[in-house]
Amino acid sequence: MSGHSKWANIKHKKERTDAQRGKVFTKLGREIAIAVRSGGPDPNGNSRLKDIIAKAKANNVPNDNIMRSIKKASGDINNDSFEEIIYEGYGPGGVAVIVEALTDNRNRTAGDVRHFFDKYGGNLGTNGCVSFMFDKRGQFIIEKKQEIDEDRLMMTALEAGALDVISEEEYYEIITEPDDFSAVLDILENEGYTFETAEIAMIPQTMTALNSDEMASDMEKLIEKLEDLDDIQNIYHNWDQ
Repeated sequence: MSGHSKWANIKHKKERTDAQRGKVFTKLGREIAIAVRSGGPDPNGNSRLKDIIAKAKANNVPNDNIMRSIKKASGDINNDSFEEIIYEGYGPGGVAVIVEALTDNRNRTAGDVRHFFDKYGGNLGTNGCVSFMFDKRGQFIIEKKQEIDEDRLMMTALEAGALDVISEEEYYEIITEPDDFSAVLDILENEGYTFETAEIAMIPQTMTALNSDEMASDMEKLIEKLEDLDDIQNIYHNWDQ
């Protein structure tokens, strides 16, 4: 994905309608609940919860909402109704797609995901069919602003343990190992940096371009329809837009 396209997509997602933002808050609340269930309500002792809180803040989730989600999950810690499922497949033109879900009805979610893959020229595959084409990494996106000293940001991030700092036209992308995400997050936050995104993500090793407007339109619709499903938490792909 080109730098400009990635930035445009990030800004588009952050300019959602109130209804769309509410859906994002709900999905992040589910992630918080799963993290609390697996590691407890204290982010200082639960790195997964700490990472999801950072992701929630980058998505403009108010702190009160985050704390309510943690408190609610703490009082419902034995509720095992949601399970984590990962779907893998190909979109139109052979674009690799990974879909992460939290669902209380495996059959419903699988049917919905398969339906949209089939409808928009893709096909749902087996576990492992595309995940080898991605690396699990911590990822921060910071908007380029005049007050940010690029050299200082790069030095701070690399000294904190980041693998790489990439300077694009409109943003900086900081990549970490998953285990180093929280440490880098703490240092960057203490230095006053704010994030457009901050999450553990699946980052593609190579990109796939689509050679027709029709396939590009179908790929865009596939992503949008999957994102609209309540059970779907994250979608990763290697479409070079």
